[in-house]
Amino acid sequence: MTEFRVGVIGLGSRGFGHIQGILTERDDTVITAVCDIYQDRIDHAIEYCNKKKGWTDIYGTTDYKELIRRDDVDVVFVFSAWENHIPAAIYAMDHGKQVGIEVGGAYSVQDCWDLVNAYERTGIHCMMLENCCYDRNEMMVMRMVRAGVFGEIVACEGGYQHDLRVEIASASTTKHYRLRNFMNRCCENYPTHELGPIAKTLDINRGNRMISLNAMASKARGINTYAKTRPNIDPALQTAQLKQGDIVKTNILCANGELITLTLDNSLPRFYSRNYTMRGTEGFFSEMTASVFIDSVHGEEVPEADRKDFHNNIEEYRKEWEHPVWRRFEEEGVKGGHGGMDWLVFDAYFEALKNGEVPPIDTYDTAAWMVITPLSEQSITLGGAAVEIPDFTRGKWTHRDDVADKNHGFYALDK
Repeated sequence: MTEFRVGVIGLGSRGFGHIQGILTERDDTVITAVCDIYQDRIDHAIEYCNKKKGWTDIYGTTDYKELIRRDDVDVVFVFSAWENHIPAAIYAMDHGKQVGIEVGGAYSVQDCWDLVNAYERTGIHCMMLENCCYDRNEMMVMRMVRAGVFGEIVACEGGYQHDLRVEIASASTTKHYRLRNFMNRCCENYPTHELGPIAKTLDINRGNRMISLNAMASKARGINTYAKTRPNIDPALQTAQLKQGDIVKTNILCANGELITLTLDNSLPRFYSRNYTMRGTEGFFSEMTASVFIDSVHGEEVPEADRKDFHNNIEEYRKEWEHPVWRRFEEEGVKGGHGGMDWLVFDAYFEALKNGEVPPIDTYDTAAWMVITPLSEQSITLGGAAVEIPDFTRGKWTHRDDVADKNHGFYALDK
């Protein structure tokens, strides 16, 4: 079995979580180097790996470029702050290292072009480790859409709707980067959790593409109010002028006519939801209500005696439409964080490396999803005006002969 020598950049809660729950649990990975700007995190990660796996010679550094240049690193994972994702990925690609990055938006359109240019220059893909593409519901619904269960898809919705007030407001003690983004930018800063699964289901960059967007943001009051009612939060946040609106709505138009609506909602009280929604000419799926609605089964024209209730009925469709990835995963035993999808996205990444395949989320996907952030920022600044979304494939989205026979592994997300 192939063993990958892994370098980990970023050892905060997400990075250390991947070390703890994924990289020290797999039998095809060994961590050889770790990096963070905080020495205590480096020491903690090395100590954990040493105790759990007996890896006594892990190299620690505060310089991510030094880690990437090491001869004992084959694969680089970037789990650091958002602003370092693309620079670190490009440096890794230029030094012949395979690379995967955590989710988050880009800071400029040029950054995304730089990432694509690095792939085309080196032949090394940068895979975004968008775990939600491998969630159980999203994978099942993707199968249903491709089988025509909902008819022709017209509109999709999703978002990152997650109360993160404590994480944002506690940044001074937890060393988290989210607060500085909320202080200085107003945008769809975390677009990919539902855009990723939607883009895959709509064949974005493979016969379809996103062509324009417009975005608008509400005022910012959530963090101020939170700080006023929590004595352990920095009192300066009670009156701080945050730029990030509490609610951001982004509408994306696709070449094939579909409308995608994304919602960012992190700084007001709410329950967690990605609100994954697929609307078609013959039915829809709603994650919010765990419902499959099919016109010929649940619609008003069905005689009342034959009409079935559609509320919270998703389990009724598992037997026929469960994705093969999840059928096997459940049989073998679900493991890893976020209900198992963390484990699956790493399985997908390493499968592609072992088989020499294009990863299921390739550099064109990574760039297209990340560019939503700076483009939404532009649109908000312009009062919600539409802005063009670049075609990072340079026209190849109509035929993509570079992936036709190179990404049909078990974890492939293409048709």
